[in-house]
Amino acid sequence: MVKNMIYDVIILGAGPAGLTAALYASRSGLKTLVLDKTPVVGGQIALTSLVENWPGVQSTDGPALSNNFADHAKKFGAEIKNMVSVSEVELEGKVKKLKTSAGDFEGKSLIIATGAKERTLGVPGEEEYKGKGVSYCATCDAPFFKDKNVVVIGGGSAAFDEGLYITKFAKQVTFVHRREEFRAEQILIDRAKNNDKVKFQLNKIVVSIIGNEQGVEKIKLKDTKDDSESEFQVDGVFIYIGMLPNTELFKGKLNMNDNNYLITNDNMETNIKGVFAAGDVRFSPVKQITTATSDGTIAATMALKYLEG
Repeated sequence: MVKNMIYDVIILGAGPAGLTAALYASRSGLKTLVLDKTPVVGGQIALTSLVENWPGVQSTDGPALSNNFADHAKKFGAEIKNMVSVSEVELEGKVKKLKTSAGDFEGKSLIIATGAKERTLGVPGEEEYKGKGVSYCATCDAPFFKDKNVVVIGGGSAAFDEGLYITKFAKQVTFVHRREEFRAEQILIDRAKNNDKVKFQLNKIVVSIIGNEQGVEKIKLKDTKDDSESEFQVDGVFIYIGMLPNTELFKGKLNMNDNNYLITNDNMETNIKGVFAAGDVRFSPVKQITTATSDGTIAATMALKYLEG
C-alpha cells in the first residue's frame, strides 16, 4: 500500500458481487481496491465447472467467467489483491480501517462481498478424510475418481450440477438425499435421472464416513423414515448441503439475521454509514450469479452517492 493512501472504496471479496462492484466503482472514477483471501478470483464460480445461467452466454466455465470479471474491473483501474486475509476492521467514522496480512488499509467506504463457505456434515470421518476422498469441489477433485464410485450429498442445484460433472470421470455417481424431493432446477434433475451413471439413495442421511490410511472406503447411512442403518461402499464423498456466510469478522459490529447473514436495505446499506454488503454474504431469497452482480452494481452506485454526499 502507498503510504497514507486512502481509497475511495475497499471491496472485500473477489466473487461476482465484489468484482462487479469494482467495475462500477472504478468506472465512476473511484480509487478502488479489492481484497480477497483466496489465490484466484471468482469466489464460488471459480470452482464451478459449467455455468449455463449467465444471460447471453449459453455455456461457459466458471474460471473463464471469473477472469473476465476481473479483467473488466482492472481495465478501469481497480486494484485486486489476492491471498490477503483481514484480521480486524474498524467500521465507524468517515474512514474505514482494515488490518490485514498485507498491511493496514483505509477506505472512505467499504463493500462487503465475502460470500459464503461450504456447510459441513459434521459427522465422524469427515474431517479425517478431507482431501482423502472427502471433497467439496468437483472441479478440483473429480479427475481423481476416474472409473470409481462416488456419492454426492445434497439435493440442490449445486449438488446436481457438480454431480453431473463428476459423471465425466466416475464409474457411478450416487446422490444421497434426506428426502424424495429435490430443490434443484428441474432441468438438472432430468439430466441426472436420464444419465446411466447416476443412482439415488433417497430418504437417507450420512452418519459417518469410514476409511483407512489410503482414504474413504464406505459411508454409513441412516434411513430417515425407519431409522435403519446401512453401509454403502464408495471411493469418494462430495458434499453440497448449503453454505454459511463469511461474516465472523463483523459479528457485534453489523446487523445479522439468525443465520448470520448481513442485513441490508434495498440500497445494500448496512446499519453503519458507508458500509455496504453485496452477494451471498447478505440475506436474500435468491443466490445466483445474476443476483450477486446486481447487488454489486447497487452497492457501488450507492457508495458513490454516499461519497458525493
